[in-house]
Amino acid sequence: MWYWTFKYILIGPLLYLIGRPTIEGAEHIPAKGGAILASNHLAVADSLYLPLMVRRRITFLAKSEYFTTPGIKGRLLKFFYAGSGQVPIDRTSGAAAEAALNTGRRILSEGKLLGLYPEGTRSPDGRLFKGKTGIARLALETGTPIIPVAMIGTEKMNPPGSKMWKPAKVRIRIGKPLDFSRFDGMRGTRFVERAITDEVLYELMNLSGQEYVDIYAATYKAEKAANKTKAGQASPVSPPAPKTDTQPGASAAAS
Repeated sequence: MWYWTFKYILIGPLLYLIGRPTIEGAEHIPAKGGAILASNHLAVADSLYLPLMVRRRITFLAKSEYFTTPGIKGRLLKFFYAGSGQVPIDRTSGAAAEAALNTGRRILSEGKLLGLYPEGTRSPDGRLFKGKTGIARLALETGTPIIPVAMIGTEKMNPPGSKMWKPAKVRIRIGKPLDFSRFDGMRGTRFVERAITDEVLYELMNLSGQEYVDIYAATYKAEKAANKTKAGQASPVSPPAPKTDTQPGASAAAS
């Protein structure tokens, strides 16, 4: 009930007003049955505008931090994210990742639409980053199609790290379903899972027009943060003064 209330009464009208959203290729989403909506991820707004513009309900796998924030704010966030069709997952370990996949399998087995971000996290700079192979495992194990979805313009409305949103045109482009039945019986094969994931990211690149980067977004963020920390800790070192007693001004000139 809350999903549709958020969509049509509480949140939807405001999203329409500030985003003027349009959608292309909505006919590629099946009227019934399970399917994976694989989207690029530019902003938090992605998880609001895609459900807004798709007729069927979409269930997203969302990071558990959205549901565990303490205090009144945390309870409100939990209520909102649960009501808007998002399911919490833990992303901190391999066992947690398997549990997330199990949740995805259950959702698809129930004939629902599952929303996934193959990049695993939001893009830090608007580029499209390397995809994680969990999406390929789900497709192979459940036999459901993967439908590529490109979100365009949400990063202008809701830039990473920003608390205030601003009006910006939002576009959604949905590609044709990708059928990977040619890989039947090959699940668990690492090279096949990588090939499927790369094909999905290739379609997202074509739909979104983003530049592709062959590195995981999480790895890029971690390396960037580490370099920033190192730069902040580094202190300037003055060069040693020349060892001479005959030119007292030499050291000052050299420094």
